[in-house]
Amino acid sequence: MTKKIFTTILAIAMPLMGIAQVEPTINPSAVFTKSDGTTEEGTEYGGPAPLHALFKANVSDQGGFSSFFEWRFRMEGEDEPYLVRYEEDTEVTFTKAGTHYIELYAIFTQGGDTVSYVKDFWETRDPLTVTISKSSLEMPNAFSPNGDPYNDIYKAKKYESLIEFHATIFNRWGQKLYEWTDPAGGWDGKYKGNDVKQGVYFVQVKAKGADGIIYNIRKDVNLLRGFTETTR
Repeated sequence: MTKKIFTTILAIAMPLMGIAQVEPTINPSAVFTKSDGTTEEGTEYGGPAPLHALFKANVSDQGGFSSFFEWRFRMEGEDEPYLVRYEEDTEVTFTKAGTHYIELYAIFTQGGDTVSYVKDFWETRDPLTVTISKSSLEMPNAFSPNGDPYNDIYKAKKYESLIEFHATIFNRWGQKLYEWTDPAGGWDGKYKGNDVKQGVYFVQVKAKGADGIIYNIRKDVNLLRGFTETTR
C-alpha cells in the first residue's frame, strides 16, 4: 500500500473513529544575514542595507495536505504588495529604506478539506517586519599609513545603508592611483605596490543610499607618514 493511499484511508477513518484530524499550521519567521556575515532569526529586524533574509513558512503537521504559498511584501503605508513570491521558503535582499511588512498566505487542501491562513489570520497577528535605516556617508580628510597601526587605511569613517559605492584616489596631476567599490575597503597609500610620497591627494566618491540619496563627494586627502599617535 502506498503512502498516499494509506494517508487518504487514515484521513477518512479518523473522524469515523472519533479521532480529530490534525490540521497543518504555519509559523512564519526569517533568518537575517547582517553585513558582517552573522545571522539572527526572528520575526522583525532593523538595520542598514543591503540586508539579506531567508523567510520560512515553518509548516507543521502537513500530513497528506497539498499546499499553496504566497509571500506578500509591502511598504509601510501601502496596501498593495510590491513583491509576491510563491515558494514555501523564499530569499530576499532589501535595498530600500523604510519599513517593509511581510505576510505569508498559505492554503492547504486534502479531498474536500481546506485549511487557510490568509487575510483573517493576519488580522490577529503582526506581520514580519524589516526596517531599513536611512543612508549616511562621511569621508575623512587625512590618514597616516606608517604602520603604527592607527589610521593606516584611508576609508569611510562612517557609512550606512549604501547600495552603490565607488571611490577613486588621484594625485595632484589627476593621475588615478587607486579605486574601490566596497565601502568597508580603502587605500593603503601605495601605488603599484610602492609607498607614495607624503602630501595632498584627492578623493572622489560616488555612492547611492537605500533611501535614494545620491552622494558625490570630492575632497583633499592629506597623507601624513610622519604622524603617529604619540605626536598628537
